[in-house]
Amino acid sequence: MKIVPPKPFTFEAGKRAVLLLHGFTGNSADVRMLGRFLENKGYTSHAPHYKGHGVPPEELLHTGPKDWWQDVLNGYQHLKDLGYEEIAVCGLSLGGVFSLKVGYTLPVKGIIPMCAPMTNKTEENIYRGVLDYAREWKQLEGKPKEQIEEEMKAFIDAPMDTLSEVNDLFKEVREHLDMIYAPTFVVQARHDEMIDVNSANIIYENVSSIIKQIKWYEHSKHVITLGDEKEQLHQDIYEFLEKLDWSVS
Repeated sequence: MKIVPPKPFTFEAGKRAVLLLHGFTGNSADVRMLGRFLENKGYTSHAPHYKGHGVPPEELLHTGPKDWWQDVLNGYQHLKDLGYEEIAVCGLSLGGVFSLKVGYTLPVKGIIPMCAPMTNKTEENIYRGVLDYAREWKQLEGKPKEQIEEEMKAFIDAPMDTLSEVNDLFKEVREHLDMIYAPTFVVQARHDEMIDVNSANIIYENVSSIIKQIKWYEHSKHVITLGDEKEQLHQDIYEFLEKLDWSVS
């Protein structure tokens, strides 16, 4: 069975642009509904794909945060090349970490990290998530159970330096939070099964933004953009964006 993964998307609407960033082992489907919602509200959005994502899981082992950060930079530049001068950034999980890094690296109007990890308590969960992703991919390919188990054994035995590099990224971004001055809206699912939920407090307390807010979604899990409270999340993000100091209407 041939898997056709979601592709990067650009939804052009108004002059205000939002860079949407997906999570680790995820893809643009994580943020597609949010992109469509923002499009209907007059916002342009672009969601890139990270290298090694949305492809066979073995390819993930040969990529890392430096590759994915370049994809984020390319996504930002894509919006600039289309003529958008004012850009906000919103990311889920790893994408939320990258949204913060964008915030102290490039000019942004606002930052929305969603369920973004800031501690190394996440490593075991990330590893489990990678294995789940690999197994699910192979099941979608329609491979027999015996073949899947044989391939999973090889996958588990393969070196996975990516995980330590991801933790290094979390540490790097956490150490630079005080360099963030753009308005920041920290989003956190109360029942997040993937990350240390105190990460949200760490972000909120350490960014130097004068305008900042934090909201806990009491009935949501980690992939909050696809959860039961997604409509409320969409509305909250829209209201935050509307309050930013855009020079374009």
